[in-house]
Parts: sequence; structure tokens; C-alpha cells
Amino acid sequence: MGGLPWLFLFLLCFSQYQLALSSSSLPSFSSSARPLCRRDQRSALLQFKHMFTLNRSASWHCDNYSAIPSYPKTLSWNENATDCCDWDGVTCDGMTGHVIGLDLSCSRLYGEIHPNSSLFQLSHLQRLNLAHNDFDYSPVSQAFGNLASLTHLNLSYSAFSGSIPSEISYLSKLISLDLSSSQLRFEPLRFQIVLKNLSRLQELVLFKVDISSGLPDSLTNLSSLTHLDLSSTGLLGNIPDAFVFLKSLNDLILIHCKLRGPIPPSMGNLTHLRILNLKNNFLDGEVPSTLANLKQLTKLDLSSNLLEGRIPVVFAGLTMLESLDLGHNHFIGGFPLWVANLKPLIYLAINRNQLTGPMPFNISGLQNLATLSLSDNSLSGVMPPWLFTLPSLLYLDLSSNHLTGKIPEFQHDLPLNSIDLSDNKLHGSFPNSISTLVNLTWLSLASNDHLSGVVDLQILKNFEYLSLSNTNLLVIKRSNANNTLPNLKRFYMSSCNIEVFPDFLRTFKKLEALDLSANKIQGEIPNWVGFIWKTSLRYLNLSHNLLIDIKQLPWERLETLDLRFNFLRGPLPIPPRLIRHFFISYNSLSGEIPLSICNASSLEILDLAHNNLSGRVPQCLGNFSSVLLVLNLRSNEFKGTLPLTFAKPNKLRSLDLNENQFEGPLPRSLANCTSLKVLNVGNNMINDTFPDWLGTLPELQVLIVRSNQFHGPISSLMSEFSFPRLQIIDLSSNKFSDRLPGHLPGRFFECFLSMKNVVYDRKLMGNGMGIYYHESHQVTMNGLDIELRGVLNIFTTIDFSSNNFSGEIPQVVGDLYSLKVLNFSHNSLSGHVLTSLGNLLNLGVLDISSNQFTGRIPTFLGDMTTLEVLDISSNKFRGSIPYQLTSLTFLEVLNLSSNSLHGPIPQGYQFNTFENSSYVGNSGLCGIPLSIECRDNDTKVQSPMLQQEEDDSYFDGLFWKIVVIGYGCGMTLGLIIGSLIFSIGRPRFFAKIAEREIPRKVIRLRRTIADTAARRN
Repeated sequence: MGGLPWLFLFLLCFSQYQLALSSSSLPSFSSSARPLCRRDQRSALLQFKHMFTLNRSASWHCDNYSAIPSYPKTLSWNENATDCCDWDGVTCDGMTGHVIGLDLSCSRLYGEIHPNSSLFQLSHLQRLNLAHNDFDYSPVSQAFGNLASLTHLNLSYSAFSGSIPSEISYLSKLISLDLSSSQLRFEPLRFQIVLKNLSRLQELVLFKVDISSGLPDSLTNLSSLTHLDLSSTGLLGNIPDAFVFLKSLNDLILIHCKLRGPIPPSMGNLTHLRILNLKNNFLDGEVPSTLANLKQLTKLDLSSNLLEGRIPVVFAGLTMLESLDLGHNHFIGGFPLWVANLKPLIYLAINRNQLTGPMPFNISGLQNLATLSLSDNSLSGVMPPWLFTLPSLLYLDLSSNHLTGKIPEFQHDLPLNSIDLSDNKLHGSFPNSISTLVNLTWLSLASNDHLSGVVDLQILKNFEYLSLSNTNLLVIKRSNANNTLPNLKRFYMSSCNIEVFPDFLRTFKKLEALDLSANKIQGEIPNWVGFIWKTSLRYLNLSHNLLIDIKQLPWERLETLDLRFNFLRGPLPIPPRLIRHFFISYNSLSGEIPLSICNASSLEILDLAHNNLSGRVPQCLGNFSSVLLVLNLRSNEFKGTLPLTFAKPNKLRSLDLNENQFEGPLPRSLANCTSLKVLNVGNNMINDTFPDWLGTLPELQVLIVRSNQFHGPISSLMSEFSFPRLQIIDLSSNKFSDRLPGHLPGRFFECFLSMKNVVYDRKLMGNGMGIYYHESHQVTMNGLDIELRGVLNIFTTIDFSSNNFSGEIPQVVGDLYSLKVLNFSHNSLSGHVLTSLGNLLNLGVLDISSNQFTGRIPTFLGDMTTLEVLDISSNKFRGSIPYQLTSLTFLEVLNLSSNSLHGPIPQGYQFNTFENSSYVGNSGLCGIPLSIECRDNDTKVQSPMLQQEEDDSYFDGLFWKIVVIGYGCGMTLGLIIGSLIFSIGRPRFFAKIAEREIPRKVIRLRRTIADTAARRN
């Protein structure tokens, strides 16, 4: 009887529990079934679903680059379904029914996530993955910080934008955080707070998140971190020693940052590292020996840095390495023999270094090696046979070395599928043993001009890529072979003295790329070329041939067509609709641009330069600005006002309208071209005032308006943020003047921040375009044209010549330390030459001729040792020629004529080469080369530099004789050759060359008439 009260109490409680359960939001469930999801959370999910449309392009990355294709997961979210725990991507707690996981990655969602989104009502979420969708650049909401139970958060590649909120730091339970994106940024203070508060993090991935600062000290708080990826974040400074506190770190990935300085020895304390990737930074010095402690490393990538010295032997002890990439550095020495110790090695790249000497004749142990890349070194000697017996080798690249001898025979049935031996000094015949490599699909023997003999296409059955350019190999096809190379997609035979289209090309049914450039193909393109590859060809290069006619371009899928430097006549052929890159410059085309070109709406590069085209430019070329990168119409006969209207969005990077007959003002819609780097409208009839409104373009590097009808003052009201990246400005031969007479505005020059930067970063060179395209620009000095090609990041120019400027040169010009060309000639400038110009120690050309400068020639010009052109003629300089000018050992052009100079002409070095024309119009000068001898009482000018050994005169003469010989190949080449030989007798001269920061020969002097003739020859 004693147990009855307890039984009664139990029954009473159970009945109350059932009553409460029936009135709650939770459905009833049996003891054997999991609970249904809560109604409020089901409602929140449905609201979240309806905030988005489904668009396959929102998850394009998954479909193109991922093994897991996209699909719309929310389609399974049926409003009639009771249990949301069964919905695709939804995970519920088995005890409570709370939604604890939501995986909508690659779900094709398109739309914004607002701060009041129902997503943030799912307060029990532990895992949230929204990767690879398109949230239309909405900001990362502060409300994410309310999901305090989150352990895993992935927002990568989903088109979020803006600054990451500090509320992310509230997620103190986070184990994994991935915010990878190209539109997000972390403010430095917020980044420090996040690293401090998220102490449980094991995985942190911020790929392409803009940090643009150094790592904060709070990094030491992440003691549990095993995987850290800060690639492409703009991370600055040295690698901090703070990494030593990350004892658990397995993977450290810092690709494409802005890290500088040496690799710290403390890196060797991260003994659990399996992956260390420091690719594409600015790390320098030698590799520390402490890396020998990283015994667990399976992947080490130090490529694309500035590392130097011999490849350290410490790598020999990293016996678990499967991948080693040391490419794109400054390592010296021979091929490292110790690689044979790395038995697991699968990938080895030491390309683009300074390796020298022969390769070892015999080496073993690389049984697992699948990729070997040693290209772009100075390896010499014959190729050792062991290279062609490696049992696992798939990819072999020895291109751009100095290898000699014959190509060895290949071992039977090797798995090789790609071989690149191009740009060496190989000779002999084509190895027939290649036919035994049944997996080989890619072969390049290009630029081995001593390779000869016959290539029988029948033995290359499985090839997809074949390059024989610049060789003496003869390609044949046996008459009974009707289906030769059935899989060939890319074929290159440039510079092979071909005179007609090879008939064997008819059998390449799947050809996608064909290069027959720089041959001697004459006449017309055969009709069968268009018929056979009508639907397959995507790239065709027939430039530098003798073609005179092309009637049609029938290739439906053609994306790149290069017909430059031929003799094509008649109207402009209409490119296919899908064309992206169309080069047809340097021909003899005539007539107008037909309106049908407007159908080619995918154009990225259109190059029609140096033809005889005329009429007006179709308006649609401006409408293409959403895709168009380069528009080059220079040296034609186009006329009328500029009709182009450039709308937003806009990708245009280069617009060259030089040497036409355009008139009227510049179109103000150019201000929409926020990606524009080059604008050249020189040599037209454009009538306008100075376009200071172009100063808002953040990327503009080149502005050329020379030889037009621009007029009025150049603006002195520009802000300090105008023209932030301008490096070449040419206003010459117009009618510009001062706002106030006698005052050339110094404020104008204060804007040119890029001209004050003396640090040249060659890694930043290039234009990022899909196909390489050379920019060019000309300045005129002393009757010579100086042509600049592809040097936008290492060349700076100011050319204000032939205008109406007056007054003194502004003092601020002396602060433009990286300036290479300064031309103020043919104005009305006056006063003394400012001493501040002596700061321009990188200057190569100085022309202040035909002004009204007075006083003596400043002696500081002798310190500007990079000068190649100095023209101060037609001024009012007086006194003697300072002997310090003999220090200008790179001087090629000197003009001191038409001044009031007197006394003896200094002798020695380049002064021994200048002729009378450099000094005419100075009646008081005497001495060589003038016929006027100096009197005994004339002051003798003798430079201390000339007080050297008696045999100096021999080297002086030898140097300039070689310069004259080299001038046949161009003044630049002559000076380089002369300098090298001259340095043998002049150690100090040689040291001077070695100290120069920048290769000085980035300009090519040529006379306009000679250059025009050369183009046609």
C-alpha cells in the first residue's frame, strides 16, 4: 500500500505533461521517433526561401570548377510538408527538433540578406554554410553575431561586400570560419578583436578578404588553430614571429600577399606543419636552415619570391615532401643532387631561377616523380638519359635553357603526356621513339633552330598540342593516311619559312588553335581553311606574312584573330560574332568601319591601327565598353567629332586614337571609364580646354593629347587626389598657357604621386588582359622619336613642350624622383634652372631648349648620371661648359647650341663623340670638335675622372667604335655592347652600371622615316 501514493503522483504528472505537450508548438512524438522541427523555425526557413530567386549563374563556380555541381536545394522545401527536418540542407537536433545545421552551398540563391532576415531567428544554429551563392553584394549583417551557438560559419564566394562587422567576434564557439571573397574587407581594429575573441578557432580562411595591414598581436590567441589561409588579403610587412605560438598549425597558406623581408628562423618551430605555402610575395634573402625541423611537411611552396643563394641542402631532410616548388626566385648553383633523397616526391619545380651547369648524368630515387619543371634557367650540356626513364613522369618542362645535343630516345611505354623542350640549342633529328609514348598528347620543340629532319605525322596519333615553331623540321603526311592526328587541337608552326598553306592541315578536323605567323604565305587564304574548321577554330594567327586578300571570316566560334603586318587591301573584313580579340593593324585596308561590326558584341580588343580606314567611328564601339578592354584606331584617316559614348559599367583600359583627323571636344563620358589606364588622342584636331575632369580616373597612367588644338590654362584647382597614378603626361604642341602670366602652377605637379615613387615593382607590370597586348607611346626629343613599349610601370614622362608656358619651373618638379623624361622645350620659361632638378637622379631625358633660361649651366647636371639626352639649346646660358658633364657616361644626345657659352669644350668619354652641331651658335667656345683652337691663356678644363692610366684612350676609342658598329642594330644595342667591353678596362665604370636600379634601356631611339620604312619591310 505504501507505493500507491507514488503511483498516483506519477500518473498525475504524466497527465499534466501530455496536456502541456498538446498546447505547445512541438508536435507529439512516440519514444521511437525523432521530434519534428519546431513550427517557428519551419516558418523562418520558408520566409528565408522566399527572399531569393533561383538563378543557375549564382552558383557558376560550382558548375565550372567544383566536383559538386550546383542544384536548387530549397526546391524541396515544401510548404505542405510538416517536418522541415527532412528538407534538403536542413539538419535538426534529434532530441529537441531545433534546426542546428543549414547547408545551402551551391544552391543557386540570388538576392540580398537583410539585417531583419528570418535566418537570424534560427538561434540554435551550430553549422551554417551559404557558400557559392549570389547575395547581390549585400553587407555581412551584424545580426550574424546573434547566432551565438555557431561552431562552423562559411560565407565564401557568395557576393557579400563591405566591411566585416565586429559582431562576428561574438561567435566565441566558432571552430571554423570561412569568409573568402573578393569584395569583403577587415578593418585592422576589428580584425584584431576577432582574432582575440575567437580563441577556439581551428580553421580560419580569409582568401581575398582585404586586410591590407600586418597581422595583429592577437594572432597568438589562436593556439588551437590547425589551418590558416590568408591568401590574397594584402597582408603587409614581415612574417611575424607570432606564428611560433601556433603550435598546432598544420597548414599555413599565405599566397599572393605583400609580405617582405626574410623568412624568419622561428618558422622552423612549427613542427606540425604539413603544408607551408608562401607563394607570390616579396620575401628575400636565403632560406633559413631551421626549416629542416619541419619533418612533417608534405607540401612546400616558396615560388614567386625574391629568395636567393644556393638551394639549401636542408630540404634533403624533409623526407615526407610530395611537392616542392621553388620557381620564380633567384636561386643559383646547379641542379640539386639531394632531391634523390625525397622518395615520395611527386612534384618538383625550380623553374625561372639562375641554375647553371650541366644536369647530373645519373640520378635515381625519383620513382614517384610526376612533374619536373626546370624551365627558364641557364642549364647547359646534353639532356641526361635518366630524364626519359622516370617511371611515373607525366610532365617534363626543360624549356628556355641552354641545353645542347640530340634529344635522347625515350624508354618504351613511359606514361609521359606532356614534354616542353622549346627555346634551347638542341640539334639533330626528331626522335621516332616518341611514337612509343602512347599517352603523349602535348609536345613543344619550338625555338630549337638546329633541329632538322622529317616529322611523320602518322606516328603522332594521340597528339592534342604540337609546336614546331622556329625549327627546321619538315612535316610530312604519308599519302595513305586520311585521318592523321584526329585529336589535334593546337598546332604551331611560326617562323618555319612556309610559303603556302600546308596541305596536311586538311586532316586536322578538330583544330582549335593555329599559328602560322612570321612565314612567307602569299596571296589569299584558301577556301578549305574556312570550310574544315568552321565550327572548331577559336584562335588563328597569320600575322607577319604576305597575305593580300581575305574575302571572308567564316569561323563561327573564332575568339582571337591576328592578321597584323600583312598587305591586306580593300574593306575591313567583318569578324565573327563571338570574336574577342581582333588584330588587323599594319595593313592597307581602306573604307569605313561597317556597322555590321556591331554584331561582335563580345569584343575585348580591337586593333585597327596603321591602315587607311576613314569615315566616322560607329557609335556601338562605345556601347561595347562593358566588355571592351582595348580600342586602337591610331594612324588612320578617321574624322569628325568623337562620337563614342562610354556608359557604365565600363571595363575600357586603353583607348588610342592617335594620328587621325578627329575634331571637336573630348567626350565627357570618358569619365565613366574608371578602369582606363591609357588615353592617347594625340595628333588630331581636337579643340578643347585641359581635361582636368579626367583626374577622377583612379587607374589612368598615360595621358597624351599632343599636337591638337587644346588651349587655355591647365587647372591649378585640382585636388591632391587628382591623377593618382599618372606616369606619362604629354601636352606638347598645343596652345596651353598659364592661368596667371609667368606662373606655371606648381599645384598641378603635386598631384603626380606615382612620379614620386622610386620603388619599381616588376611583379606589378602587365595589364591583366586575357591576351598580351603591348602599349606604346612616343615622345620627341631633338628631332628623334623615342618609342616606349610596355613600360608603363617603370617609365615616367612629362612633356609640356611647344606651348605658351612662362615663368620659372616650379620647385615641386624636383620632387618627382622617378621621372625619366622631362621636356619643357619651346616655351617662354625663364630664370635659372632650379637646383631642385638635381634630385631627379633617374632622369634619362632633359630638354629645356628654346626658352629664356639664364645664368650658368648648373654643375649638378653632372650628378644626373642616367641622362641619355640633354638639350639646353637656344637659351641664354653663359659661362663655360662645366667639366662635371663628362661624368654623364650614358649620354647619347647633347645639344648646347645657340647660347652664350665660352671657353674650351671638355674632353673625354662621350664628349669625344659629339660633333660640331652640339656647340654651334656659341662664338666663344673653342677646342675639339670645333675648328677654333683654344689660346694658351684659355682656362684648361680637365676632369679628375680623366686622370687614369695611359691606356684609357685606347678603351675610349674601342668603346665608341663598337657603339658605331652596334648602331646598325640600333643605338641601344650598340651602347650595351660597347658598355660591356668598355667595362673590361674600366672597373669603376662597370661598378656604376651594376649599381643601377632599373634597366636603362627601356627606350628605343629611332627616326620616324626610318621606322616607317622598317614596318613595311
